[in-house]
Amino acid sequence: MEFWSDFFRNLFFGTNVAHSMIVLALAVAIGVYLGRVKIAGVSFGVTWVLFVGIVMSHFGMVLDAELLHFVKEFGLILFVYSIGLQVGPGFFASFKSGGLKLNAVTCIIVFFNVVTALLLIMFTSESVDTITGIMSGAVTNTPGMGAAAAAYKDMNGADSQNIALGYSVAYPLGVIGCIVAMIAIKSFYKGMAKFGRNKGENDIAVERISLQVQNAAVADTPLEEIRRKNNLNFVVSRIIHSATGECEIANSKSTLKVGDKILVIANHAIHNDIEKLIGTPVEVEWLKVDEHLISRKITITNPKLNGAKLKKLNIRKNFGVNVTRVYRAGIELAPAADFRLQIGDLVTVVGSEGAVGHVKKILGDERKFLDHPNLIPIFIGIAMGCILGSIPLTGTMMTTPLKLGLAGGPLIVAIIVSYFGPKLGVVTYTTTSANLMIREIGITLFLACVGLGAGGEFVNTVVDKGGYMWILYGAIITVVPVLIAGVVGRYILKIKYSTLIGVISGSCTNPPALAFANQQCRGGEAAVGYATVYPLAMFLRILVGQMMILMLC
Repeated sequence: MEFWSDFFRNLFFGTNVAHSMIVLALAVAIGVYLGRVKIAGVSFGVTWVLFVGIVMSHFGMVLDAELLHFVKEFGLILFVYSIGLQVGPGFFASFKSGGLKLNAVTCIIVFFNVVTALLLIMFTSESVDTITGIMSGAVTNTPGMGAAAAAYKDMNGADSQNIALGYSVAYPLGVIGCIVAMIAIKSFYKGMAKFGRNKGENDIAVERISLQVQNAAVADTPLEEIRRKNNLNFVVSRIIHSATGECEIANSKSTLKVGDKILVIANHAIHNDIEKLIGTPVEVEWLKVDEHLISRKITITNPKLNGAKLKKLNIRKNFGVNVTRVYRAGIELAPAADFRLQIGDLVTVVGSEGAVGHVKKILGDERKFLDHPNLIPIFIGIAMGCILGSIPLTGTMMTTPLKLGLAGGPLIVAIIVSYFGPKLGVVTYTTTSANLMIREIGITLFLACVGLGAGGEFVNTVVDKGGYMWILYGAIITVVPVLIAGVVGRYILKIKYSTLIGVISGSCTNPPALAFANQQCRGGEAAVGYATVYPLAMFLRILVGQMMILMLC
C-alpha cells in the first residue's frame, strides 16, 4: 500500500519527467475539454487551460522552475510565429482601400486601452506590471501578456506573478465586457433600416456589380490603363458588346465601347467611384448570357508560380480564361495585372470548360502537395525571430533597452517571411490544419505553464490582496475604449454596424466576441472586418504591453 502511495505521489507531485508530462497533459486536456462548454452562448475557449493550471498549481501540482520557463517560452514562440504566418499575406493588404479606416478604429481602441491603463496606474496603488497584466486580460490578448512577462523578466531577472494574475482575473470580464459594449453600440444605429450602409461607409468586402458604359472618355482605352490613370483596383470579368450582343471574357488589354455591359469585381468601398468613371448599374443575368462559361476555384500548388505576377502568365491571352478573385489568409482580393500569386492561393477562374481544365494543370490544384509541411522556413524563421527579438533598442525615454522579445521578434519575422518569401521564391505556405495545430499546441503549453506558475498565489491575491478590484479595472479598460471607438466608427467614419462589431472583435483579439457578432449579423461582414484588422491589432498588442513594462517599471 505504501508503495502505491509513493508511486502516485511521485507521479503527480514529484519532479521527474513523467510527472512534468502528466501535469502538462492533464492541464491541456482538461482545459481544452472545458473550453467546449458554453455559458449563455459564450465560451472562454482555450483560456480554460490557464484556469485549470491555476487550480492544479493551487493543490501542489507544479513543475520545475527552469522547465516551466522553457516550455512557456517555447509555446509562446510557436503560437506567435504561427499567427504571423497566418496573417502575414494579408497584413499589408489590410491597409489598402476600405481596410485603412477599419484599421484606424483598431488604433483608436489600442490607444485608449493604453491611456486608460496609464490613468489607472496614476490614480490607484497598483503596480505597472499588475495593470499591464490586467490590460492584456481585458482585451483577451495572450501574446501581449507573454511579451510583457518576457520584458519584465529581461529587466528584473525574475518572473512577475502579477502579470499572469492580473491577466487571469481580468480575462473573463474582458470577453463579456466586449460583448456588452457591442450591444450598447447597437443603440447608436437606431432608425437605420437593418443597419444598412451609410453614405461614405467603408466596406472592404469584394462584391460584383454590373454596369453599362456611358462615359465616352473611357472608350477605346485598355482596362489596365483605365485602372492605372484613376488609381482604382478593380477587375472586369466579362463584357457584353453593344454592337454584337456577344459576351467575352475581359483582360487587361480589353477596351470598352459606349453601351457595352460589363461585370466588375471590386471592393464595395470603391463602387461609387467606378460608377462615376464608367456608367450606371444595370441588371444582367450573367448565367444566361454566358451559359458556355463555367466558374471554378483552383488552388495554386505549382512551385514555379510562387511569387509570379498574374500578367506574366498570360492566362487570358493563351487560354481565354480570366482570374476574377483570389482568396488568401481568409481575405478575398480582386487581383490586378501586377498581383503576385502565392502557393496556397485559392483563385476563381472563369472560362470554357476545356480552357479551365488546361489552366488547372498549369496552376496545379494538387492538394496533396500542400499537405507536405515546409519545416525549413518555419525553424529558420523562428531562429531569425529569436535573434531579432534579442537585439536591444535604446531610447531616451526607456530605463532599459527595448527588445522585441520572444513574442515580438518571431511575429515580425513570420509576417515578413510569409509576405515577402514568395517574391524571393521561398515557399512559406502552411496548410490551415498544420498552422492551427502548431498554434494550438503553442498556446495551450503557454497557458498551462502560466497557470501552473501563478496558481499558488491566485486565491490569496483575489481574496486577501484586493484582487477583486482588478476585475473592475479590467472592465474599465475593456468597455471605455470600445464605446469611444463605437462613437467614432458610427458618426465620423460611418461604418456599418455589422462591420464595426467585427472590427471591435478583431481589435480586442476576441474570438468569442466574433462568434457573438456573427450571430447578430448574418452575411460574413463581421468576419471580414475581424480578419482585416486582426493582423495590426495583434502586432500592436504584443508591442504596447512590453513597452509599458520597459518604459515605466
